[in-house]
Amino acid sequence: MTAAPQFALVDVNNFYVSCERVFQPRLEGIPLVVLSNNDGCAVARSNEVKALGVKMGTPWFKMKDLARQHGIRAFSSNYTLYGDMSNRATTVLRDFAPDLEVYSIDESFLRIESVAHLYGGAIPMGHQMRNRIKQWTGLPVCVGVGPTKTLAKFANHLAKKNPVFDGVCDLHALSRPERLAWMHGVEVGEVWGVGPRITKRLAAMGITSVLALRNASPKEMRTHFGVVMERTCNELRGISCLELEDIAQPKKQIMSSRSFGAPVETLAELRESVASYLATAAEKLRRQKSAAGAVYVFLLTNRFKEDEPQYNAGITVPMPDATDDTLVLTDAALKGLAAIFRQGFRYKKTGVMLTLLSDKTARQTTLFDDPVAREKSERLMATMDAINREFGRGMVRSGASGVVQRWAMRAENRSPRYTTRWDELPFVQ
Repeated sequence: MTAAPQFALVDVNNFYVSCERVFQPRLEGIPLVVLSNNDGCAVARSNEVKALGVKMGTPWFKMKDLARQHGIRAFSSNYTLYGDMSNRATTVLRDFAPDLEVYSIDESFLRIESVAHLYGGAIPMGHQMRNRIKQWTGLPVCVGVGPTKTLAKFANHLAKKNPVFDGVCDLHALSRPERLAWMHGVEVGEVWGVGPRITKRLAAMGITSVLALRNASPKEMRTHFGVVMERTCNELRGISCLELEDIAQPKKQIMSSRSFGAPVETLAELRESVASYLATAAEKLRRQKSAAGAVYVFLLTNRFKEDEPQYNAGITVPMPDATDDTLVLTDAALKGLAAIFRQGFRYKKTGVMLTLLSDKTARQTTLFDDPVAREKSERLMATMDAINREFGRGMVRSGASGVVQRWAMRAENRSPRYTTRWDELPFVQ
C-alpha cells in the first residue's frame, strides 16, 4: 500500500538578516534591515524591526529618524553571500530526503513519507533538520509538515509564529478540531498564492480566514478565480494537487538589469553596463545549457524626475545562430544599444534579455558551422565560468564591461562576501 503524501517545507527565518548575523554574531538582538538595489528600501527586516512597525518595502530615507532613535542597522544587499548560504543549506537538506524541490532562495520542499520513520517521525526529523542546518551553516529555520504543499506552507507559518511548536509543526500530529481551530485563527491572506487583490475579493465573499477558504466550494472558487484557486482550496482540504518540481524547468527568457547608482549620460558608460549585465545573463544561460536566438536591449530615464526630459527605448537583435558565447552576445547587444541611444538624456537604467532560448545539447549542426571556432568558444566560456565560480563573479569578464564602473548601483553598506572571495574572508579574533 502506497503511503499518503507527506510534504515538509523548510524555510530560513528572516533569511537575508540571518545571513548577516551568521558572520557578525554581535548583531543578534539588534534591529537590522537589508536594503534593495541602490540602498533604496527594506527587502528584509529582523523581528526587532518588524516589532517597530516597519513594513516591507519602506524606503530607507523614511526610516532614518526611527533608525537613529532605535539603533537600526542597515545593510546593502549582498546577493553573492545570500546565494552561497542558500546553496549550503540546500546541500544539508539533500542528506535527509532524496526528493527535494528548491522553491526559492530561502525555502525548500521535501517529500518525507518514505524516510520520516528513519528519524522517529516527522517532528523528530524536523528538529534534526533544524539542528543540523544551524550547526553547519548558522542559519535558523522552521519546518512545516502537511499532506499537501499548501498545508506544509501553512504549517510552516504556524511554526514561525507560535513558540508552542518549537520551530516544527506537523499537522498530522494535531487532532482535527485543533487543525480547524488553527485555520480559523489565521487570515486568508497568509495562504500560499493568495495575494492582496484576491484577499480583498475573498473578503467581499465573506471568506476572511484559512478555514473559510478550506470550507468554500472548490467549483465556486474555480468559477470566480480560476483553476489555481480550485487547487488551493482542495489542497487546504488535504487533497494533494501539486507535486515536487525536483528538476527546475529551463527559463524561457533570461533578464539582467539594474538601476544606476547615479544618472548616466554617456554612451561609453551605458556600453559598460550593458556588457556587464549581458555577462551575468549569459552565465545563467550556460548554467541551464541553453542558447539564445536573440538579445533584447533597453534603456530608460527616471520617470519620477518630471523636470527632466524623458526617453525610453528597446530593440531586439536577432542572432545568426543561437549561441551562449558571452562575447558574441555582447557584440550584438552593444550594436543594439548604439541604435537606440540618444544624447541629451540622464539615464536611470539599462538591461538585457536573452530570448528565443533553445536546448543547446539538441542543436543541429549546419554546413556553415565552424567546429574549430565552436570548440574554442566552448573552452573559453567553460574556463571563464570555472574561474568566476572559484574566485567570485566578475573576476574574469570582457573588457567592454569596464574596470571602474562608476555607473554601478550603490551598495554603501554591503558586508563582505565571506564565503566566496579569498580577499574577504572573515578574521577570528
